[in-house]
Amino acid sequence: MKQHVEIHYKEISENSEYEEIINKVIKCCFKKENLDMLKLYISITLTVPEVIQSINKKYRNIDNPTDVLSFPIFQKEEIDSLIKQNYEIEDVLGDIIISIPKVKEQAIEYRHSFERELSYMVVHGFYHLMGYDHMNEEEKTEMRSKEDIILNELQITR
Repeated sequence: MKQHVEIHYKEISENSEYEEIINKVIKCCFKKENLDMLKLYISITLTVPEVIQSINKKYRNIDNPTDVLSFPIFQKEEIDSLIKQNYEIEDVLGDIIISIPKVKEQAIEYRHSFERELSYMVVHGFYHLMGYDHMNEEEKTEMRSKEDIILNELQITR
């Protein structure tokens, strides 16, 4: 199986359960978006609120912790072009940073499993890397629809 994700840990312990969830979700995302034959990969860092707050402040000038941050490398149109030309260079699609304590907290708050919440954070971050956003209702609807397709296909529901 081709790996499309590189997982890093910052101030938390490595965890095979997290890695299994992340790999399963990213594999489905890559397949659904026709990226599975390309040599692109995503860098995912799992961390704590203090680290994500520091990154949020440095790169977005927002001095608050959050659940997930995404830093895309390509614009949506560039990704479409990479797919069309069957891009063969190994390259990073972007970076996703996830606060594991926040994932645990939100799983409890929304009354669903840790697996569901982590999967959602990964899918949400992935679609930001793909050029989707939720700044207005139309964008939000399109992005949520794509996220739901992945989670439903994996049978990861609330």
